[in-house]
Amino acid sequence: MIRLNVLTLLEERNRSKYWLWKGLGMGYDSYNRMITNQTKSVSYKNIEAMCIKLEVTPNELFEFNFDEEPTE
Repeated sequence: MIRLNVLTLLEERNRSKYWLWKGLGMGYDSYNRMITNQTKSVSYKNIEAMCIKLEVTPNELFEFNFDEEPTE
C-alpha cells in the first residue's frame, strides 16, 4: 500500500502539522485527511507543494508497504 510519509517528515524536521497546512493553503479537513492517509487521491499540485515545503523528493514523501492491503 502506498502512503504519505508526511507526519514522519514533519517530526524529523521539528515542524508542526499547522506549519505545513498554512504553507499549502488548503482547507484543514482536506489537509488532515490527506496527511493521515484517509483519502484516495492526492493532486500533483499538493505533492509538489509538500515536496517544496519539506525539501524532499516524491520518493521521500511516499512509502510503500508490501504487507498492508489497499483500502477501498
